[in-house]
Amino acid sequence: MSHATISEASANELVARLVDSTLATMDVLAIYLGDQLGLYRALAEGPATAAELARRAGIDARYAREWAEQQSLSGILRAAPERDGEHRFSLPDGYREVLVDTASLNHMAPMARFLVASLGHGRELVEAFRTGGGVSWDDLGDDAREAQAALNRPMFEQLLATEYLPSVPEVHERLTAPGARVADIGCGYGWSSVAIARGYPEARVDGFDVDEPSIRRARRIAEERGLSDRVRFACIDANSVGGGGAYDVVTAFECLHDMPDPGRMLRTMRRLVSPYGSVLIADERVADRFDPENNDPVERLMYGFSIGCCLPSARVNGSDVATGTVLRRPALQTLAEEAGFRTVEVLDIEHEMLRFYRLAA
Repeated sequence: MSHATISEASANELVARLVDSTLATMDVLAIYLGDQLGLYRALAEGPATAAELARRAGIDARYAREWAEQQSLSGILRAAPERDGEHRFSLPDGYREVLVDTASLNHMAPMARFLVASLGHGRELVEAFRTGGGVSWDDLGDDAREAQAALNRPMFEQLLATEYLPSVPEVHERLTAPGARVADIGCGYGWSSVAIARGYPEARVDGFDVDEPSIRRARRIAEERGLSDRVRFACIDANSVGGGGAYDVVTAFECLHDMPDPGRMLRTMRRLVSPYGSVLIADERVADRFDPENNDPVERLMYGFSIGCCLPSARVNGSDVATGTVLRRPALQTLAEEAGFRTVEVLDIEHEMLRFYRLAA
C-alpha cells in the first residue's frame, strides 16, 4: 500500500470517527433537553404522540415533535405509527432507570447535564489553555454542580455506609465508637456526609467545601433529613481548618484531583486525623502510567473530564501542581508518603470508575 493510500485511509477513518462523535454529542444535547424539560418523566407515564407529550411536559408542540423524532432515530425512544400518520412515542422499560430513576446506580442523565455545562464554556477553556489560567465551578454553574452531585448520590446513599465503609475494619471500628468524628473534605452537596451520619448514628460529621452554593444545598439536605444536629457544613478551604488530630476518620470522595495542590491537602488530612484514625480517599480508577496504546474507556473518559473541567477548575489561581482528573495510583502514593502517611492501602472495593485508598500514619 502506498503512502498516499495510507494517508487517505487514515483521513477517511478519522472523518468517520468525527461523524460518530458528532452524532454522540447531539445525543448528549438531546438527553440534556429530555432530562431538564421532564420529557422522559412524561413518557414514563405511558406512550404519547408529540402533541400529548408537549401537553404533559408543558412545552411547545413543534419542539416536542423534533425532539421525539430525533430520539427515535437515535434508538432511545420507540415510535409506533398511528392511522392518522402520527406516531406514538414510548420510552423502553429498560431505559427508565438510566434516564428517570434518580435513585438508580445506573442513572446517567446527569452525565449529559455535566457535559453540556462544560461544553458551554469553550471560549473560556481556550483562554485557560493559552494563559495557564482556569475555569472555575462558578463559571460552570449550577448544571455542573447539580450533575456532579446527582451522579454520585446513588452510590453514597446505597453503598457507602452499607457496604464500602463496613468492609474496612479500621474505619468501621472508629465510626461505630461513641463520639466518633468525621471530616468530609470536598463534600459538595453533602450526600456523602449525610450517608455516613445515617449509617453510623454515633458519628458527627463536618463537611467542608469552598463552593458556597454547594454548602447551602448541603445544609438544606441535612436539615430535610433531620440530621443537622450531627452533620455540619462550612464553606471553607479545609487547609484552614484547625484542630490537629480532632477527627477519627477523614474522607475525600472523588475530589482530591480537583484540588489546586493535592499534596498540601494530604498534609492537611494527615494533620486533622487522630493518631489511630484513618484517611479514606476515593479517586479515579485510571492506569498506573500513561500508555498511548491504552484505549480503555475509563481512561479516555477521565482525560475528557480533566481537559474540560477538573484541571481548569484546579488551575483558576495558576496552580502548577494540580494533577487533573488522571491522578494515578503511584502519584497519589508518593504524595501521601511525602505528607507523612506510612500506610497507603488500596482497598478491595469494587467500583467501575473509582479506586479507594486508606491512609494511616
